[in-house]
Amino acid sequence: MENVNQREVTEEEMIDQEFQELLNSYLATKHRKRVEIITKAFNFANQAHKGIKRRSGEPYIMHPLAVAKIVCNEIGLGSTSICAALLHDVVEDTDYTIEDIENIFGPKIAQIVDGLTKISGGIFGDRASEQAENFKKLLLTMSNDVRVILIKIADRLHNMRTLGSMLPNKQYKIAGETLYIYAPLANRLGLYKVKTELENLSFKYEHPEEYREIEEKLNATSAVREKVFQDFTAPIIAQLNKMGLKYHILARVKSIYSIWNKMQTKHVPFEEIYDLLAVRIIFEPRKLDEELNDCFDIYVTISKIYKPHPDRLRDWVSHPKANGYQALHVTLMGNNGQWIEVQIRSERMNDVAEQGFAAHWKYKDGGGGEDEGELEKWLRTIKEILDDPQPDAMDFLDTIKLNLFASEIFVFTPKGELKTMPQNSTALDFAFSLHTDIGCHCIGAQVNHKLVPLSHKLQSGDQVEILTSKSQRVQPQWLTFATTARARSKVAAILRKDRKTYQKEGEEILNEFLKAEEIQPEATVIGKLCKLHNIKNEEEFLIAIGNKSIVLGESDKNELKEKPGANWKKYLTFSFGGGNKEKTEEKEPQEKEKIDTKEILILTEESIRNNYLMAECCHPIPGDDVLGYIDENERVIIHKRQCPVAAKLKSSYGNRIIATEWDTHKSLSFLVYIYINGIDRMGLLNEITQVISRRLGVNIRKLNLETNDGIFEGKFQLYVHDVEDVKAICNNLLKIPGVKSVTRVEE
Repeated sequence: MENVNQREVTEEEMIDQEFQELLNSYLATKHRKRVEIITKAFNFANQAHKGIKRRSGEPYIMHPLAVAKIVCNEIGLGSTSICAALLHDVVEDTDYTIEDIENIFGPKIAQIVDGLTKISGGIFGDRASEQAENFKKLLLTMSNDVRVILIKIADRLHNMRTLGSMLPNKQYKIAGETLYIYAPLANRLGLYKVKTELENLSFKYEHPEEYREIEEKLNATSAVREKVFQDFTAPIIAQLNKMGLKYHILARVKSIYSIWNKMQTKHVPFEEIYDLLAVRIIFEPRKLDEELNDCFDIYVTISKIYKPHPDRLRDWVSHPKANGYQALHVTLMGNNGQWIEVQIRSERMNDVAEQGFAAHWKYKDGGGGEDEGELEKWLRTIKEILDDPQPDAMDFLDTIKLNLFASEIFVFTPKGELKTMPQNSTALDFAFSLHTDIGCHCIGAQVNHKLVPLSHKLQSGDQVEILTSKSQRVQPQWLTFATTARARSKVAAILRKDRKTYQKEGEEILNEFLKAEEIQPEATVIGKLCKLHNIKNEEEFLIAIGNKSIVLGESDKNELKEKPGANWKKYLTFSFGGGNKEKTEEKEPQEKEKIDTKEILILTEESIRNNYLMAECCHPIPGDDVLGYIDENERVIIHKRQCPVAAKLKSSYGNRIIATEWDTHKSLSFLVYIYINGIDRMGLLNEITQVISRRLGVNIRKLNLETNDGIFEGKFQLYVHDVEDVKAICNNLLKIPGVKSVTRVEE
């Protein structure tokens, strides 16, 4: 009995200590000191969650406390948000209602807690349609109060930090969802540090070995980086001191996730990533209104010491990004012959870069006002998409995602007004951003006074004039031209409307045609005509008639005239075919075994041959980090964890994901693609094939090598047993003189 009491006392002490740390952090901020209401929220939440444990074994209240600390320290919000963070699980997990919260803490805190309750349990439900509904809820609550989503991101960050205590399949679901939605959301709201940590943690759980490898290599090269940093910054420090500025210089090392991402997209090994180190100069402006001038003065000073790269000056100072980010980025040639990026920011700009929109509030008069100008624009775009619900939830998510990930370009109207557009925007996107009517009737554009098609990609600094015509209609191929969420959703909605109109017209034309021929409009009749015109279903057939791409005529009449003996044949085919089908359908469910998604699936040679399918999109092989997905037909499909299709599945159908492990013994062969490049010379191809076929005994399915100006690159398709084989092939090929890089690629 004594032990139990002892443990309870220790837990209470631990909880009180955590709360005291939260209060100390809050008291150190510039916010008004409303300690009383925070203490009240803590006591209320502590009482409500009493006796409840998290999966890790610690008291449940430690989670809301940790989220409140993130909200206070890492996002920089005030007492209202801290209280809402402490109370965020009370309504969902206990008997208290939103009305109780409102009576005790007032309407503002209650409204935020209500927003958080509506989107709890992960954004995504079990089915895609629910997922889209929940996502809409999330965005609608965001538009009422942006603090809802900031606290939700803090909640997700703490869940990711404590993900180790979850089951593996839950880990993949949560990590996938984080990469797919939360990291881009954090980025769009300007929470750069949070975004980076969310990406890194997701990567750590999805690819533990690669994470560890990169981490070890970063540690091994840290001393060299430190020396480069010291040598590079010494003359800069001397000059900044002469300018009489208050400043500090930091070394910023590229995150593990972005290093891995670059290795994947550029097909280069760790050793060939040269922008691992960036330098950040953070200064206090000499006068508040001199902030911008100081940035450029520092730039001029340091570019006298080192040569700047002519194409790599990024001026986010004069034109902040849509998430509020401001800085001047310049790339300089260091004495070691490598380009080093220098980011120049004031203290205010640095706060905005790390805490995003939350930091803007800090710099408003009195620290209490809240201004989200750019965010408002973004939320308006989202509301427009929500006003036009789309049938396919995954499409809905993708459109949103396009806007989340996009970085910005700046374009001008003919009158010289500046407009911010996502990168890769086309003339068509620009037309829809001006007005839906302009978008619907646009026929082309003049960019910098030159005529261009609607698919033309815009560049920063372009001046764009849209040309319209009243007779123009929205075309199906416009969906491939549109990249912004607004344009895509508008085009899709108009096309859907047009399809319905055409379908109706097509139905009327077909009925009149059949009536004239005295034929009943039965399913078999329409089926025959679809087959004749090679169209897959009735709907598409009617649309084709309606938009005049099919004109019914003599060939249709001939097809519909009964052929002798057709009747009995048709009857027999139907009855025998139908009977067999019913029998097989009765039998099939008994063969399917129910798969428990909580257990880890072991992939053996036999199960791969008989039960499971390897995904075509990413071609996993033994040794890859993989997961299983149970599709609608109860088949298990094995995907690589980083495969983009798997990322969607994790986010949308998390409950169908199973953790999987390999247990194969080099008896099965799998197809892999290897990319190779280097400096060309005589006999090189022979050496490469010798290493693969003779020395390693690997079968080559296809080989494609080409050289250009002394450089060669190529792709192989090889049959291997597992990842170990791939490593052996890559390592052996790298030993051949002239070969610079060898990597496994998707295709």
